[in-house]
Amino acid sequence: MKFTVTSRGDNVSNALQQRIKTYLVEFGLTFDDENPEIVITVGGDGTLLHAFHTYKHRLEDTSFVGIHTGHLGFYADWMPEEVEKLVIHIAKTPFQIVEYPLLEVVLRHYGENKSERLLALNECTVKSPEESLVCNVEIKGEKFETFRGDGLCISTPSGSTAYNKALGGAILHPSLACIQLAEMASINNRVYRTVGSPLVLPQHHTCLLKPQNYVKLQITIDHFSWSHQKVKSIQCRVAEEKIKFARFRPFPFWKRVRESFIGD
Repeated sequence: MKFTVTSRGDNVSNALQQRIKTYLVEFGLTFDDENPEIVITVGGDGTLLHAFHTYKHRLEDTSFVGIHTGHLGFYADWMPEEVEKLVIHIAKTPFQIVEYPLLEVVLRHYGENKSERLLALNECTVKSPEESLVCNVEIKGEKFETFRGDGLCISTPSGSTAYNKALGGAILHPSLACIQLAEMASINNRVYRTVGSPLVLPQHHTCLLKPQNYVKLQITIDHFSWSHQKVKSIQCRVAEEKIKFARFRPFPFWKRVRESFIGD
């Protein structure tokens, strides 16, 4: 089996990265950072997010597993002291594949025929750094509302514990094939009126955002951010692709939620 190991870049993570690589090569696995069948990340959720975007063109053939060297994460579920156990599992044990849904974002600009398609593991956010965002929200081809406020966040179920939660969105189990739309400080008056609650859209529903005041937009996909001019529409829906995680033991999602936000 071909593998690669990515690191957050600190001394502890780099040392673990080298240990894992050495162990797996000794077990007869092949190090291949171009076409890996399994990607092991050492760091935290941000490290795994970065690895996802590095290998998103190989989602059909690549699985991910994470070791966290900092705070508890929702993607990195192994501890540094469990490295030897994990290495033996990877080398000797057939693993279970668990798939999580992704967010597809399609950007269209005025004056351009070609659209840009992006994938997000956590979320896409749309803001205006200059003034309030005014945006028509269409669901399944029909206008739902006109939003005015700081911005909008469209998240995956696995990303619902990140920025979405800070906005008051619901925490969704990552086995659900859906996306969630959450508002950032919406303005409600006689002209602009929003539902004021997060919306959870199923797999067959498409959300289309159409900016109305033609301002510069700041659009993020996970940890990447771009400035865009003349955005015609932002189309969001559940992607056909999924991310695959290699599971060697149970990974209770609600237990991790409790440990991260409530504690013992």
